[in-house]
Amino acid sequence: GISDVVDNERIVELPLQGRQVTDLIVLAGAAVQTGTVGSRNFPGGVNISVAGGIPIGVGYLLDGATHNSPQSNVNLPMPFPDALQEFRVQTSGLSAQNGMHAAASVNAITKSGTNSFHGNAFEFLRDHNLNSTSPFAVIGTDGKRQDDGLRRSQFGGTIGGPIARDKLFFFGGYQGTMLRFRPSDQIAFVPSAAMLAGDFTTFASPACNGGRQVNLGGGFVGNRIDPALFSPAAVRLARLLPTATDPCGQITYTTTADSNEGQGIGRVDYQLTQDHSIFGRYMATFIKKQPSYEGGSDNVLKAADSGVDNLAHALTLGDTMVFGPTMVNAIRVAYNRTTVNRYNAPYFDPSDLGIKLYPYVRHQMAIQVPGAWEIPAGATGAFFRNNFYQAADDVTLVRGEHQFGFGGNFAYWNGHYESSSRAAGIWIFDGSASGLALADMLLGRVTSVEHGGPQDVPIHSNYLGFYGQDTWRATDRVTFNMGLRWEPYFGVSVDNNAVYNFNIDNFRKGIKSKVFVNAPAGLLYPGDDGFPSGKTGLNKQWTNFSPRAGVAWNVTGDGHMALRASYALAYDFMSSDYHQINSSAPPFGNRSLITDPPGRMDDPYAAVGGDPHPIVTNRNVSYPAFGSFGTMNPDINSPRVQTWNFTFERQMGANWGALHAERRTDVSGLLDQRQPECPEGALPGESVRGRVNRHARSE
Repeated sequence: GISDVVDNERIVELPLQGRQVTDLIVLAGAAVQTGTVGSRNFPGGVNISVAGGIPIGVGYLLDGATHNSPQSNVNLPMPFPDALQEFRVQTSGLSAQNGMHAAASVNAITKSGTNSFHGNAFEFLRDHNLNSTSPFAVIGTDGKRQDDGLRRSQFGGTIGGPIARDKLFFFGGYQGTMLRFRPSDQIAFVPSAAMLAGDFTTFASPACNGGRQVNLGGGFVGNRIDPALFSPAAVRLARLLPTATDPCGQITYTTTADSNEGQGIGRVDYQLTQDHSIFGRYMATFIKKQPSYEGGSDNVLKAADSGVDNLAHALTLGDTMVFGPTMVNAIRVAYNRTTVNRYNAPYFDPSDLGIKLYPYVRHQMAIQVPGAWEIPAGATGAFFRNNFYQAADDVTLVRGEHQFGFGGNFAYWNGHYESSSRAAGIWIFDGSASGLALADMLLGRVTSVEHGGPQDVPIHSNYLGFYGQDTWRATDRVTFNMGLRWEPYFGVSVDNNAVYNFNIDNFRKGIKSKVFVNAPAGLLYPGDDGFPSGKTGLNKQWTNFSPRAGVAWNVTGDGHMALRASYALAYDFMSSDYHQINSSAPPFGNRSLITDPPGRMDDPYAAVGGDPHPIVTNRNVSYPAFGSFGTMNPDINSPRVQTWNFTFERQMGANWGALHAERRTDVSGLLDQRQPECPEGALPGESVRGRVNRHARSE
């Protein structure tokens, strides 16, 4: 494969914004950051596509142990720069030793103590008093433009040295980051006094719509609506929103972005003999942020910005033994744990507004009024916990012109994901009924409401991988590398049985589940005939063999001309988050998706005889109307990735050189969710996770 090593000097001295180590991966070449993780995951995780690979296809190792989140497949918190000795980025034609992820491998090594004491202390400060004020900033009451109030202090230090000279060493460090920041003022539109009286003439005028006149549809004349037509629930909601004095209903408000982060790391190395060493390293990272909404009389629109209280642990133990000049054995045992706690101050729920919809969780709900205001589903309460255990053994053996490598890797992880985003409904008013989203809101004309119980997903999974490889120096000029890796895919088990499949043949024959007797025909659950063994909903894939091969040719023998090429086939494991689609469906989360309900906002279930919630899941449970389902093909395998690369290098004289390199990545079997072309009468709202292919090439 192709690799680049970044040493400590480059790590510390490169001008990284925020001193984020993952930014160095992009500098290694053929890599681009495509995004960051959402609020369900530990902050700091990044999606990086390397050499055309999938953005969650980078395998991270910290001191030789896996350092990926099983929930999202991205990196766990990386050590701060002063605690890192070096890291290496490999891509395109990874050796058989690399598994689980296929696009690239990032192996970071933390610092160790030595026979001399060494350390450092640092403080990086950014302050609004040292920055210019944006020319677009809001003008304050003093007539001056307001600055952002930024104060970011990143401080800490490291120390390392001997405990017992030549035998026992220690290293430790801490970095804290305090951020105080006033984001740009938020602009929202809420019903003005005129709108509450039914007069939308000003709000629909060019003055409030960027020079464009808007006219109410839906049979309303003169941009006026009789207030008697307003939804009582919507009127109660409007009273809880901030009061607008602007004729367009515009309000301006400020949220907070204050946060505290900290990371501590400690490492001990013990040299038992000249040929035997062990080490232990522990790292903890926390991130805390208060929600912007303080409750009570505070502006409820600030609830769109929730708080977090997150903590990550990473422990690795290592044992390395040298057996003479030809054999090395390295063992790694690791445990990683992350907890993500998203929370908010209580505000209101459907029962507070008089809506006939059961809230599984009180004092929160998600509402979107596009172009006006919103409290998104991502602001509601949620808790995500992951535990990851690993044991790996790698052996290197030299025999003549051959360097053999073989080993195995076993991992087990479990998680518990709890989310309440739909527990009080996700309400959307998009203006499709009247032409104005705020008018739709006051009329109670809901475009859609998505409602269901809290998502509860307790999961676990196993990983097993074995490999063998050989680096053979065939001649003084030619070296071959060959390897084979085996890593079967077992899927992710849902421990509370909240998983199912859809069998189209059973549907056509009218065959129903024996586990849930009222389920629509075609659905299969754990315990039904034809359901894959266990609780994964997927069949085990035992034949995932991954060949790897490479060659390096010193054409002229003097090192001035070289040809290199490699090929690798690998499998990229799916993140364990994908079962969320099952947990929200009936009869578990009992998710319903209702569009334009006749009962409007006040009674969205009126057309089906009332709200069926709360629903208690049992064998005879009734399936709610408008149920929304998602399913997976039980024969789906993890994504399959093939990479090729070719490099030609030529040195011309003492100061000139030429390089031509080509890389190709072919990805097949990516998961994609889509609405299928179902036969007549198939399940309404059914969705399917399918497979797509992608190809990338760079030169």
